[in-house]
Amino acid sequence: MVSQKKQEPLLDIDCPVRQLINIVGDKWTLPVLYVLKQDTKRYSELQREIPGISKKMLTQTLRRLESNNIVKRKVYPVIPPKTEYNLTIFGKKLIEPIEVLADWAWDHQKELKIICNRRYKNAQ
Repeated sequence: MVSQKKQEPLLDIDCPVRQLINIVGDKWTLPVLYVLKQDTKRYSELQREIPGISKKMLTQTLRRLESNNIVKRKVYPVIPPKTEYNLTIFGKKLIEPIEVLADWAWDHQKELKIICNRRYKNAQ
C-alpha cells in the first residue's frame, strides 16, 4: 500500500541540518569560530588573525553569533574600550564537529588547494 502522505523536502525549514547551515554557512562564521576555539580574543586579535575580514563583517558576525548564544562578549569599562569574545558552552559544543572538519581539511590540503586554485582561475 502506498502512503498518500505528502513527503516533506529533505531540507525543510525545520530540518536541523538546514538550521545549522543557516547559522554557520556564511563566509566568516567558521573562521571566527575556529579562531575563538583557541582562547578568549579581543576584537583586534580576531581581526588580525582572520585575514581579509573587514571591521563591518567582523562586527556583524560577532553580533549574530552573540545573539545566537554561540559567542559571549565581555565589555570592560576602561578607556580605551576593551572587549573580549569567547565561546559559550553551546559554542564549544558547536566547535566539536567543526574541528573534525578542520582536521579533514588539513589531511586533504593538497586536493583542496587544487580545487581552490581552479575556482580562482575560473573566476577571473
